[in-house]
Amino acid sequence: MDYRSTQGDLSTILKSPTAILQGLAPDGGLYVPLHFPQPTYNLATLISLPYQQLAATILNWFFDEFTSDQLLKSANTAYGNQWDSSLIAPLTSKHAGNYYLELFHGPTLAFKDIALQMLPQLMSRAAQNTQLEKQIVILTATSGDTGTASMRGFSNQKDTQVIVFYPAGGVSPVQLRQMLGQPGANLHAIAIKGNFDDAQTSVKHIFNDQAFNDRLAQNNNCFSSANSMNIGRLIPQIVYYFAAYGQLVHAGGIQLGEKVNFTVPTGNFGDILAGYYAKKLGLPINKLLCASNENNVLTDFFKSGKYDRRRNFYLTNSPAMDILVSSNLERLLFDLYDENCVTVAKLMKQLATDGHYQVDSTVLNKLQEQFVAGFATPDEVEAEIKRVYLNDGYVIDPHTAVASYVTHQYQQQSHDTTPTVIVSTASPYKFPETVYHALTNQKVSQSGLPALQQLHGLLGDQLSTGVQALVDQTPRQEKVINPADMETLISKILNLK
Repeated sequence: MDYRSTQGDLSTILKSPTAILQGLAPDGGLYVPLHFPQPTYNLATLISLPYQQLAATILNWFFDEFTSDQLLKSANTAYGNQWDSSLIAPLTSKHAGNYYLELFHGPTLAFKDIALQMLPQLMSRAAQNTQLEKQIVILTATSGDTGTASMRGFSNQKDTQVIVFYPAGGVSPVQLRQMLGQPGANLHAIAIKGNFDDAQTSVKHIFNDQAFNDRLAQNNNCFSSANSMNIGRLIPQIVYYFAAYGQLVHAGGIQLGEKVNFTVPTGNFGDILAGYYAKKLGLPINKLLCASNENNVLTDFFKSGKYDRRRNFYLTNSPAMDILVSSNLERLLFDLYDENCVTVAKLMKQLATDGHYQVDSTVLNKLQEQFVAGFATPDEVEAEIKRVYLNDGYVIDPHTAVASYVTHQYQQQSHDTTPTVIVSTASPYKFPETVYHALTNQKVSQSGLPALQQLHGLLGDQLSTGVQALVDQTPRQEKVINPADMETLISKILNLK
């Protein structure tokens, strides 16, 4: 399949292996299919497939340069015994009136594992298919989970270096422990002074610094990305929407063909965009609920059509969503503006230079036809964790609580009775300080690993393999730098001449 940039004309068209390896387009845009797939399939048959076969099937719609055998082998490796559920993304029974899609059964306890166990497989095969003979440098900004999952996925992979930048003080203690404790000689996690948007903006700048890229090439290196800006990271996320629908049908929660709502805790807009793509592929989705935390730039956008990052930035108890620039929204705008790259480039330039942009009324109407938006404050997050727990003992993490709160408010206000799946993006053990306080109204005695053990003592459940691994890790010492020093540090890590 051919790919193009959201900000470029049709003069540069790439095949999917090259798009995956590049990660970001040189013009600053994001890669999207030149022609969005329109597969013919039997929904009942498709949603009955094991997760691995379902993944291989859907990936083949987007990445048909890979053979079916390559994709199935990739899926079997990505979704193997490193998961503590054979369903990979199990759907719960109803809790407090809604279903929860648990995406945290992988090795780093967060939904990023689903894509970042697959992306190294795709990159490795893409390098083989394109006969790439350079070292791949995975350069990534993270608000917490992407860093851990990308490091875990690419650990000790041949001809690959992983350099992760994260905001100092802007990730949870458990997320920090995971990043600094991941084993692998090719892994580097560095804190920067600033927030996630500062990290992401700097990473984009480095990607687009032609002189620096030329220097990389002269030293036999090339950049790629593990963020959801990479199309190879985004597409695997479509799979769990189909898997969730299948589980709901097979459990008798809905009839085949009946529509469902999905609520997605949203920061960089990749997870919910995957749901939008699933709907475009024919999955019966009614509404996509975009759930934000106190950094509610997306809530305002869906209500007014104005995206405005000129606002206070809050460090919240759902830190993976502490984001004011949602990069994957660009792909949605490209779609809703009928693939007008000139308009999209203009809007992105306005956001970069002026801090805001406004979509036209036609696009706003399209947005509101398919999306609902809401947000939750930190206090509302804790209240929602307790509400769901008191209902039947089910425990959710703060990011899932954002989505759960927005769902509950929407259902009360709209009286929408559509069956709803809440996308549960992380284990509560990744954020034990917040969960413990929400359930007991008491602070943990100490953050990090002691807090995890204190929450475990409260809940009395059996620790999963991924949680136990946190106990066994020995973190490296944290290193903090200024954003202006990122290129210098990269040069040092790669021994650039």
